[in-house]
Amino acid sequence: MNKRVLVVDDEKLIVKGIRFSLEQDDMKVDCAYDGEEALKLARENTYDMILLDIMLPKLDGFEVCRQIREFSDVPIIMLTAKGDDMDKILGLDYGADDYITKPFNILEVKARIKAIFRRIGRKDASEDEKLLVHRDMKIDCESRRVFIADREVNLTAKEFDLLELLAKNPNKVYSRENLLNMVWGYEYPGDARTVDVHIRRLREKIETHPSDPKYVYTKWGVGYYFKA
Repeated sequence: MNKRVLVVDDEKLIVKGIRFSLEQDDMKVDCAYDGEEALKLARENTYDMILLDIMLPKLDGFEVCRQIREFSDVPIIMLTAKGDDMDKILGLDYGADDYITKPFNILEVKARIKAIFRRIGRKDASEDEKLLVHRDMKIDCESRRVFIADREVNLTAKEFDLLELLAKNPNKVYSRENLLNMVWGYEYPGDARTVDVHIRRLREKIETHPSDPKYVYTKWGVGYYFKA
């Protein structure tokens, strides 16, 4: 089935260009030009990906992203014209999975989209890898769902990818650079702070006391690991 993508930007020429390019790859593309319209479409439809500009009329991209995360874990790539790193980190902190700085090359956009689709669409796990159980945590790698004490925890695509990697390799310490390369991809231009932000958000969701974790630990000066 063709992937369905929502493109949100108030610059209609940008939307037109992205839409044309994605449709060449047989994707179905819906468009929105302000934050309120984007939220309405996201609530009424099921998307495989959302490309979301930060500077939008009515509701900015950060607020749109935050509200979408209340009901969906659809992958979100933020589009930002700002060069300030903190704006990018803030975008990820609101639940985005990736960001691209304008002006961008449409080939880069398509490469990022396809990389996320590949990670989400992995179906080659062996049977014993499809369900990971650690104490009261259950990770269903096939449906990409996480349960703690039988309560489902909603994670973003990147948060799930991080948890899955760490949980499949318990007690193995990964540096921030390794996690950046393995989860975001070698072509990803971000920095190690991206990993810290996602680990913090992950802990807030899976740990009873995020400052005193029992699943995802920090090896000071080295990186992170999952304690079996």
